[in-house]
Order: sequence, then C-alpha cells, then structure tokens
Amino acid sequence: MACILHIETSTKACSVALSENGSLIFHKEDLEGPNHAVVCGVFVDEALSFANSHAIPVDAVAVSEGPGSYTGLRIGVSLAKGVCYGRDLPLLSVPTLKLLCVPVLLGKEELPDDALLVPMIDARRMEVYSAVYDRALREVRPIGADIVDADTYLPYLEEYPVFFFGDGAMKCQSVIQHKNAHFIEGIVPLAKWMFPLAERSLHLGERQDVAYFEPFYFKEYKATASSSPFGGVLK
Repeated sequence: MACILHIETSTKACSVALSENGSLIFHKEDLEGPNHAVVCGVFVDEALSFANSHAIPVDAVAVSEGPGSYTGLRIGVSLAKGVCYGRDLPLLSVPTLKLLCVPVLLGKEELPDDALLVPMIDARRMEVYSAVYDRALREVRPIGADIVDADTYLPYLEEYPVFFFGDGAMKCQSVIQHKNAHFIEGIVPLAKWMFPLAERSLHLGERQDVAYFEPFYFKEYKATASSSPFGGVLK
C-alpha cells in the first residue's frame, strides 16, 4: 500500500484527494466550476501540506485521464506532472469513465450480477462520451462518442439490465425508455473515488511517462450515429 495524491479535473467539478493504505485521508472539492485554474493548485498545496504535517511521504500522483474538457484536463495533468517532477514520483492515470463507476459499485444500490454500467460524460445536444463495462469493470464496449437515441444501446438493453449515470445520463432518460434501462443520479467524477483504480495501477506497475503523457480530450473521439449497434468508436 502507499500514499497517493489524486487529481480530478475532467469535468466542471474539481477535486483533489490523498489516500493511504486504501483509505481516504484528505479530500477537497469544488462542484460550482469550472474553477480549475483558481482552486486546483490551492487544493494540491493543501493536500501536500496535510501529508507533510502528518509526516506521510507521498509515493505517487494519480490524475484522471479523460475523456474530458481540454482546459480542465490540461490543468490537472500539468499540476500532476509538476508534483511528479518536483518530488521524483511516479505518475498514474485513471480512466474517467471507469472512475465514474466506482461510487456506483460501492454505493447502496443493489446491482444484479449481470448488470452493465454505462458512465456518460456530457458533450452537446444529445452527444455523450461513454463506454460499457461489466461489474468487474471489464470493457464490454470501448470508449466512444455517441449520438444518443432510443437504439444506441439497444443490443445491451435487450440482454441485460443497464445502468446509466454521470452528467450526460439525465438528458438521455427521455429517449432511453427501455424496461432494462436504469438511471442513477448524482454521480460525479471525484478524486476521492480514484484510489481503488490508482492503487491497482501502482501495484501492477502501470506508470505513465511523465514527459510524454497526454490525456484523452473530447476532440479525440468522433461521434457516430446510433445506426451502429455498438455506438461510438474511437477516431
């Protein structure tokens, strides 16, 4: 186990956290943004000061890798790289859509064993950035930019209970009305949920190159119409 600094700036929310030995020990968040340029650096300084004041050495830095907004991700990744360079720490990246699944999997809502999870990040109009995972966070369908209508996720809805969540999900509720569609409100990508994924990456040695790591911006994905049974695909 280790102490990890977590930075999440992929959406309008901005948050920073510290975890140690699988437990959350510090967390600050701003949900009124986007105010990343104003608050993220302050949160990082407060987190590092907390670690220093408690004589806790920080062992790694984890950053949310997107998909997400260009400005938010650039700020988060730049800060993460700066701490890694300054303290000679490894850089870890956490996929934002998998991050969104963590509070759902750890939440109070009981999920069927065969449930599929569809985290959604809002884009514009009826576009979202999403992927499809099973309960073990195995990828059923890769990340894509979807133009959502009633048929976009139909192949999955015909076979499984599908849970939609994230800031792109609520606008889709009026068009996805299948009996197997379930919507969970209030799920936001936050740094305090990053540690299970970050600790796994650290354990497996899945470190990023601090000099060359780049996050996944919205523009890297191409929206596809729902005529494809598998929704959006990578560009």
